[in-house]
Amino acid sequence: MNQEKNKKSASREWIDALLFAVIAASLIRWLLLEPFTIPTASMEKSLLVGDFLFVSKMHYGTRVPKTILQVPLTHQKIWGTDLKSYSEAIQLPYYRLPGFTSIKRNDVVVFNFPEEFQYPVDLKTNYIKRAIAIPGDVLEIKEAQLYVNGQPSENPEEMQFSYDVIVNRPLNDEFFDRYGINPDSYYPFSDNSGYFVFATDEMIKELEKSPAISSIQKRISKPGQGDSNIFPDGTYYKWNKDNFGPLEVPAKGQTIALTEDNVRRYSFTIEKYEGHESVTVEDNKLFIDGVEQESYTFKQNYYFMMGDNRHDSLDSRFWGFVPEDHVVGKAWFLWLSLEKHKSMFNKIRWDRFFKSID
Repeated sequence: MNQEKNKKSASREWIDALLFAVIAASLIRWLLLEPFTIPTASMEKSLLVGDFLFVSKMHYGTRVPKTILQVPLTHQKIWGTDLKSYSEAIQLPYYRLPGFTSIKRNDVVVFNFPEEFQYPVDLKTNYIKRAIAIPGDVLEIKEAQLYVNGQPSENPEEMQFSYDVIVNRPLNDEFFDRYGINPDSYYPFSDNSGYFVFATDEMIKELEKSPAISSIQKRISKPGQGDSNIFPDGTYYKWNKDNFGPLEVPAKGQTIALTEDNVRRYSFTIEKYEGHESVTVEDNKLFIDGVEQESYTFKQNYYFMMGDNRHDSLDSRFWGFVPEDHVVGKAWFLWLSLEKHKSMFNKIRWDRFFKSID
């Protein structure tokens, strides 16, 4: 009699199973692996729009959640609504469990977008870029070639730039597809003389062999042509996306003198990511809680991230350093890849199944 009374109903068993699945999935997602989808072309052709990958939390050390009051398996919103999926009533301090390794130069890293200040750090939108410079590095870009600590950096194998492709006849999707250029990677000029194309050097070499092509010119910004959109002050320094720096990446424990130049370079980072209540700049002098600072010691490491699609990537050149507490994990391997411009079984990029990410 007692055993019959204590036997769970079918609905209770389903609820228990569902609860267990949610808890297990949440723990795996927090502690070990998190799925991620490539949403934009900023990493083409290294990573493609429609790639599905796993991000390893273990490599750099799992980050303890800062925002603990949250609907399980959500990020910023409750599915299908504009309702917040979290509460900021309780916020834990930053802490990271020990990892297998630290971020190495040229690692592909998933991180929270630093400038999304309307969300807690751990709920900012996830971005994926390549860590081209790590704490203490001095980076510089000269005519689109990256230099780190004075030496030319190894370029990603599938790095893309933008090109002006002049043609002697109109071209179609099928033509560009033969060269691995999808419909989102080229745009016709208004006068129909050619196309604005994103491509790798190898793709351009093959394209140049076509009798339909009259000429191809890489679009490189000129040195000294300042861009107001460039971090920290492209107009003042006369920097642009192809000619940038030199700029040193801050390291934890590093002390800098707050000269006028260093205030211009690092005040935004100190104000936004170092955890101070009040940081102000007046007459190129930096004040913390109303007290003028002659020097400053950084509280955490920072990284400089760039997309492999160098002319179609909003990255650290535009919005600055990525703080260590924004790092989500290492992009580990692909498990599926779908081409949105194809149909049926042609959508599946079979050669990208379980491909490791370099």
